[in-house]
Amino acid sequence: MTTHPRIHEIMTRRSPVPAALVAAIIAVLAVDARSVRAQDPVQMTTGRAARALSLDDALRLAESSSEEVRIARAGVKRAQGTIYQARSDFLPQVGASAGYTRTFRSQFSGLGGGAAKPAADSTCRDIRFDSTASVETRVAVLERSARCAQNANPFAAFSSLPFGQANAYTLGLSVSQNLFNGGRTAALVRAANASRQSADVGLTAARAQILLDVTQAYYDAALSDRLVTIAEATLHQADTTLSQTRLARRVGNSPDFDVLRAQVTRDNQRPVVIQQRAGREIAYMRLKQLLNLPLEEAVSLTTDLGDSAGVAPSRLATLTGTTVVDASDTATAHRAPVRQAESALRAQESQVTVARSERLPSLSVNTQYGKVGYPASGLPTWNDLRTNWTVGATVSLPLFTGGRIRGDELVAEAGRDEQRARLQQVRE
Repeated sequence: MTTHPRIHEIMTRRSPVPAALVAAIIAVLAVDARSVRAQDPVQMTTGRAARALSLDDALRLAESSSEEVRIARAGVKRAQGTIYQARSDFLPQVGASAGYTRTFRSQFSGLGGGAAKPAADSTCRDIRFDSTASVETRVAVLERSARCAQNANPFAAFSSLPFGQANAYTLGLSVSQNLFNGGRTAALVRAANASRQSADVGLTAARAQILLDVTQAYYDAALSDRLVTIAEATLHQADTTLSQTRLARRVGNSPDFDVLRAQVTRDNQRPVVIQQRAGREIAYMRLKQLLNLPLEEAVSLTTDLGDSAGVAPSRLATLTGTTVVDASDTATAHRAPVRQAESALRAQESQVTVARSERLPSLSVNTQYGKVGYPASGLPTWNDLRTNWTVGATVSLPLFTGGRIRGDELVAEAGRDEQRARLQQVRE
């Protein structure tokens, strides 16, 4: 405790102190205790009971409400989606389609019999030739056929073809399979797996960090409670000492200087109480911020400050779903930044393979199966649909790309070299 300069002078000189001077010093240093209590920032009259919060409860809330953990989980989900995208090229791609087309005017509309002259004989449709009939009957059938042929449309046979049909229905099924692409798909899968491992490490690190922050904030708040209690007890003791000293002065057992020293000690303790209360308010606000609790909500901490059993490592593993590693293991390879850098290096090396695979040919097979129908009106029946089925194979090889493939290789190699340097830097 620092001594007031004037008091130090009085103690050094050991001379009689005028009563007026003592009264002036007391008036300058005295502070009303009721004003100090009125400035207590922790006392809140919310009308509700304080929320009991243990360390286990705080860790659960932090796990479910932490923005950093949610961001890390989104990164894991994104990496898993990249794996699905890369693996999909190993499997056949199957698609189905259905369509309907209505034609109002077509260049083939005059070829289907619509512009033909009407037949001179209405019995042209029922012409039948009987070889056993008489000569007169057979001659009559031939003459009638000749007359019908003169008036018939020569393009009537095209009426059942798809050209210019008013209604067209199509049903299709397509299948394609990639057989060889120079190792591109395998490299993309390796890169995606490396990204997933890095995301998993990031999620574990985010969970561990939020556990550390919440545990530290929780015990900081508990410690601030203890410090406020100690400061208030010290202030109460100083008040008691001052009262006893004043009583002793009244009965003549203590001089005025002892009263002044007791009062200065009491007044010096009041700022300490205010400071500790402000520190407690800040600690509680920090804890509520990490747990996303309303700042005006009253919280009561139930885990004691001296409870070393607080949360066991197995309990932490249950809360976070992570693997607990021995705290004494400080090997470089086990550090989260190093593991993430190694995963990033593997991903960049796979990207180099992807870039180089563009120089190799790619082979794929495909097949298409479809049903088409052209009814005059309404919907076609299954028997009216016609089948269209094709099978093919495709081989592609880049001959000249203007330097694009070489540029992709240089970009991938630069990323690989950069990541190697970053890994070495993180290890160091």
